[in-house]
Amino acid sequence: MSNKVSPIVVEIVRNALNSAAHEMNNSLARSAFSPLIYEMKDCSVGIFDIDGQMLGQSAGLPIFLGNLDICIKILNDTVGIESHKEGDLYIMNDSYMQGTHVGDFTTVSPIFYKGELVGFTATRAAMLDVGAKVPGACIDSTDIYQEGIRMPPVKLIDQGVLREDVLNLISLNSRFHAAMKGDIGAQIAASRTGEKRFVEILDRFGLDVVREATKEIFRQAEQLDREFVKTLPDGTYYAEGCLDNDNYDLEHHVKVCCKVVVDGDNMVIDLTGSNPATKGAVNCGFAQTIAAARVAFKELVNPDAPICGGNFRNLDVIVPPGSIFAAEEPAPCQWYFSSLGLLIDLVVKALAEVVPDKAAGAHYGDSMVIFFYGTNPRRGNEFFTSCEATVGGWGGFDGGDGESALINMVNGDFKNLPVEFVEHTYPVEVQCYKIRQDSEGAGKYRGGCGVIRQYKVETDDCAIGTWFERSVTPAWGLLGGGDATPPYVVIEPDTPDEKRFLKGADLRLKRGSVVRLYTGGGGGYGDPKERCRDAVKRDIENGYISVERARAVYGWDQ
Repeated sequence: MSNKVSPIVVEIVRNALNSAAHEMNNSLARSAFSPLIYEMKDCSVGIFDIDGQMLGQSAGLPIFLGNLDICIKILNDTVGIESHKEGDLYIMNDSYMQGTHVGDFTTVSPIFYKGELVGFTATRAAMLDVGAKVPGACIDSTDIYQEGIRMPPVKLIDQGVLREDVLNLISLNSRFHAAMKGDIGAQIAASRTGEKRFVEILDRFGLDVVREATKEIFRQAEQLDREFVKTLPDGTYYAEGCLDNDNYDLEHHVKVCCKVVVDGDNMVIDLTGSNPATKGAVNCGFAQTIAAARVAFKELVNPDAPICGGNFRNLDVIVPPGSIFAAEEPAPCQWYFSSLGLLIDLVVKALAEVVPDKAAGAHYGDSMVIFFYGTNPRRGNEFFTSCEATVGGWGGFDGGDGESALINMVNGDFKNLPVEFVEHTYPVEVQCYKIRQDSEGAGKYRGGCGVIRQYKVETDDCAIGTWFERSVTPAWGLLGGGDATPPYVVIEPDTPDEKRFLKGADLRLKRGSVVRLYTGGGGGYGDPKERCRDAVKRDIENGYISVERARAVYGWDQ
């Protein structure tokens, strides 16, 4: 502990920095034009020191937060840290740099205090449309150029002056020019909020005190990480799984290999053996793989403590070049998160035997996205695009059942769209939204259930795209727990024209068409026959499981 700063000041500074980041995130969500941000919260923010180490974060998408520091370092390597001026702001979305798809825009802004560069703010937010070959996002892209505009770090604000030419260039490449400008403006507002609050913290405590406090915050975080890893037996642990396909080669299951090596207080996550980059869009940039590995690490290692620049110093990640986890031009990256969700679950599976009290069965694993797009007769036949991620079940764990109807792991604080919002904004009716009975992985502690969500189209001009995953490797159980039921999509259910599938690109629908989504459940934990009888009874009463399943799987005899 530093002699210069008391423990009380350290805690005040820690919470002040995180509060500043929360205010950034609120500013972003409240200022945004697109429901992806203001309703679904598809965004994340952070405040960082001059070395790009995280000082404060807000709730957001974990796989966004996990690599904003890398984006700051990429920017500084690209333009030179000495080139930053007060009031500057850069924007980027290149998949091979920031790691995600081009639909996510990252901004980085230097913070100056009394003329000295002292840190950075960073934001990332998903844009509704970035000019891909179809509205919203491509289901069937085969190279990065089909997925929309792509930018390395570009200066958007030069010493406080907005570069209108750059903003116009970006917005004109979207089908929703005004919304694109508004959402980028919201990112700018969030950045300025973070700068203002950080400067206020420095005014209150002084630069030297804040620096000493953050050193102590980092030291504590690193110590806790190392102490936990040191409790694990040294050794090599392994798990693997497969994505259904990349939507290009439908017969090929995309392999994800995960070797975890524990050596003293250090951990290595080695992805050697994972699938080479695919023609379909399940690839991601290296930075995003680092973020996913960090999410998996944090899920097991002190998950209740906030993240800061002191975390992950004892974690190394080995990623084979040219693989799905280190994509190179021109590999498409639109559905980058599918392999990452599987990777996170596999890290937990690999270590389950040595941390059974912290491990959980796999969760449903993917965003389960559906797009609607076309013209809206309720609003003068204006063009619309909606994008929704659908919730599902999480895995059971030692002492508790998995959550039902929860957003997937990579999306964290992400929200699904409320029924009222969907029906008010788009020409679709949500006819059903309920728990999917018997979708859980059975166990002493059962997995959570998926959901059924059904839509009816109310326009003559409509198409959909869907990306559903994890049917080949559905959510698995642990320690005797059962696997969960996998997902699927149905068009025109319960009719002679019924069509079942998982991934569909630009599927044209007529007025009155019905689309029904079935998401997967979470894996179970422990022997189902050991489940408490009262818990089985409650599950039957609540509609989570049927009487038939209770008898067949749980040994229910009443």
